[in-house]
Amino acid sequence: MPVAERRPLLRVISLIASATEIVCGLGLEHLLVGRSHECDYPLSVTALPVCTEPRFEVAGSSREIDEAVRSLLRQSQANEALSVYRVHSDVLRQLRPSHIVTQAQCEVCAVSLKDVERAVEQIAGCEARIISLQPNSLSDVWEDVGRVASGLEVAAEGRRLVETLRRRMRKIREKALSLDSRPTVACIEWADPLMAAGNWTPELVEMAGGINLFGIAGRHSPGMTFEDLIRLDPDVIVVAPCGFSLERTRQDLSLLAARPEWNALKAVRNGRVYLADGNQYFNRPGPRVAETLEILAEILHPEVFSFGHEGTGWEFGAGGSGVEARGREILPE
Repeated sequence: MPVAERRPLLRVISLIASATEIVCGLGLEHLLVGRSHECDYPLSVTALPVCTEPRFEVAGSSREIDEAVRSLLRQSQANEALSVYRVHSDVLRQLRPSHIVTQAQCEVCAVSLKDVERAVEQIAGCEARIISLQPNSLSDVWEDVGRVASGLEVAAEGRRLVETLRRRMRKIREKALSLDSRPTVACIEWADPLMAAGNWTPELVEMAGGINLFGIAGRHSPGMTFEDLIRLDPDVIVVAPCGFSLERTRQDLSLLAARPEWNALKAVRNGRVYLADGNQYFNRPGPRVAETLEILAEILHPEVFSFGHEGTGWEFGAGGSGVEARGREILPE
């Protein structure tokens, strides 16, 4: 290609973990020059400069984190200069990005569009293109992959990636639909206060062969009460707090188990309480929604599905056992 026709090398900063995974899934990791404090997959991206940080103490209890975030949201309504996360405009200035990927879906979960716009305004001469994602549902996730791919000038690769992921997930859905049993499921996204998983998770539960009891597809995660949980008494409970690892989720299980009504729940009595890695899977609307579906399929129908996620993506809660998982069929990718 003649020198005059060469396109300048793009310099991409991703300020949301799922977007970082999308960029890498498109084969464009080499374009990344910066990341958010939450971007940690693939592991190689952790070497990139960090451009954001939370304004609250992430090591606090679930109740303390919730109260801190709610307080910051109230303050931001009165003062637009405040938000849940801080964007380091000085780091952005040094990195000279051509593109910045962020999101407009949730001010609580990640750096918001307005945070990025405000930071860019502080950088003289910065002409970075902002690509904003809004993954409320599974179809939105596919659109966001296409949006990133088009913005980074690889639209065809975006279509190929989406089709590959949808094909993998379609195999699971078709197999799950052929099964006789469909257990009722409660996916818990926060333990204190209690919240159910919304957005794309209800869709994944149905695709995995379950009946979702809480949360509505395409809508934000709703609050729920312990009385709701008792009244509907799900066959399966999946605990996957937003942003928490498996290790951190184990701590929050004790908050639920401390309730006197906990042991009376059907899922608890039958050993069908599961802990899942919300940080790496359930709360990342990127390429690994396919792995999240695999995790749910393994949990809901262990006699049929096995993808090797037990112990890394999910584990049994207190009182659970792996006995019923023996002799299961492994679906080819």
